[in-house]
Amino acid sequence: MANMMQKKPGKKIALALVSLAAMSVALTGCMTTPGVNSAGNYKQPIGAAPVTANPTAYSDALVCLGSYARQNRLASPRLAVGRISDYTGKVSLEGGREITQGASLMTMTALAKAGARQVERFDTSVGEMELKYSNNKLITDAPQANPTQPVDYRKIMAGQVAGSDFFIVGGITELNYNIRSSGVDAYAGEVADAGVKGLFYGRTYVMNAALDLRLVDTRTLEVVDVISYQKQIVGREVKAGVFDILNGNLFDISGGQGALEPMQLAVRAMIERATLEFMANLYGVSGPEVCLDARNDFLYNDTLGATGGLTPAYDNLENNNAGTRADPNRWTEVSSGGRSRGNRSGSRY
Repeated sequence: MANMMQKKPGKKIALALVSLAAMSVALTGCMTTPGVNSAGNYKQPIGAAPVTANPTAYSDALVCLGSYARQNRLASPRLAVGRISDYTGKVSLEGGREITQGASLMTMTALAKAGARQVERFDTSVGEMELKYSNNKLITDAPQANPTQPVDYRKIMAGQVAGSDFFIVGGITELNYNIRSSGVDAYAGEVADAGVKGLFYGRTYVMNAALDLRLVDTRTLEVVDVISYQKQIVGREVKAGVFDILNGNLFDISGGQGALEPMQLAVRAMIERATLEFMANLYGVSGPEVCLDARNDFLYNDTLGATGGLTPAYDNLENNNAGTRADPNRWTEVSSGGRSRGNRSGSRY
């Protein structure tokens, strides 16, 4: 009898192992790699939203300011952008730094919208490398490089690099979480265990970010303009649900929605506001009234727009300008078999 009792647990363990093995085989079948489609992918990615412009509430004002300056022949000094770093020290364990590391790039785009003349100082690695090659007579501007025999090399001319009059530096200095929050929780239902019950949950919270920028005279290193701005960022979350037991069946239905104002777009908005004030000072513009005058329409410019500014390489501004660059439907209908190479003659570059 004792031996029989010892064998029964062993049989149960064996049956459990067999069941586990069968389940593993079944799950392995479910995890089979899908077949490759005609495009060479396992699955087609979702989402077909077009690429759009990325304006803020101050983008139109920047474009207007640049257009006003050009039409009134207000010369822009040459500007450079240095390091605009993240000094908040806020780091997420899952996603890295909380604040964008591209504030300098955002500032360059804002300056372009305002029609500013810019010189590159943020990343000069390519220029420095080609200057080194030129100094060693290794680089040429001929249409085809010839490694087998000497050709005319690029000359280094005194004063060939444009200097800057002012440069912008600074940093993002504040990121404060949950400076204000509010919410409500509601739960209601019948007293009976099987009665209908419902819940509602709502939250609103506010955070803010701030930056400090300065405009520096390149020749004297005198700080001629300083600006500090902050922007509040709002988030909302709503959730509702119903719980009930009907005929022995459990029903738990809930849904919700949350939204948070884009944090990095808030940084871009602060940078565009600061750049707007810098450029208004450098252009000698009194204020926004120059754009509010009904007699003037400075928002429609061939080379300045919500995406930045451009210097046309060809005489084709009628069809290729700042406005067409902001069109979300441009280029989306081009098929792989219908691309046009275009005429490359007459380049200004």
